[in-house]
Amino acid sequence: MKSIEPTPRRDFVKKSIVGTLSLRAGIPLVASLLTSLTTEASSLLDDSPTAATEKEFRQKVIGPAELSLVTSQIALSKAANTYAKEFAGFELEEAKAVTSVLKELGTPVPAMDAKAQATLTKIKTTTGAAFDKAYIEAQLENHEFLRDLAQDYLTKSMGKTSPAESQTRHLATLALAVFKEHVALTKQILGQLGS
Repeated sequence: MKSIEPTPRRDFVKKSIVGTLSLRAGIPLVASLLTSLTTEASSLLDDSPTAATEKEFRQKVIGPAELSLVTSQIALSKAANTYAKEFAGFELEEAKAVTSVLKELGTPVPAMDAKAQATLTKIKTTTGAAFDKAYIEAQLENHEFLRDLAQDYLTKSMGKTSPAESQTRHLATLALAVFKEHVALTKQILGQLGS
């Protein structure tokens, strides 16, 4: 039988076929790795406004609620703007109610993360109009996070019927209305403060 000698064309076709087959075999592997990395990266973002379970929802609400409670206590005595001071009173009562319910449900209070600590430091160290602006901006950011978290949890927990999920859905439903209201109020106050 006559042997076939390698030619540049045959080498090219052979390499192309081998490369294509390797690529086809490797795509699922690459896709799997990307999915794994994406999942891993999103799990590292503890402050993302997503919650699929009642426990996850409660754990992500209590930290921001505690920060709101502490900063609102400070704002009651430091706020110079009438509306900022009035909001602090409303917010303090909301934060007391939310943290009280979450603690009764056995939700542990986490240590403040670096971002919350920086917010608290800023609130403690500013005065006058700068304080009002810093406090209301922090409340707006906090309530946008809480609003988005509650909306996400209510969507993801739809149809879950365990008693814990039902109770937390009720809490999230009530809290969502207040979170939305406080987003609107803080935006109005920031507009009056000239932000």
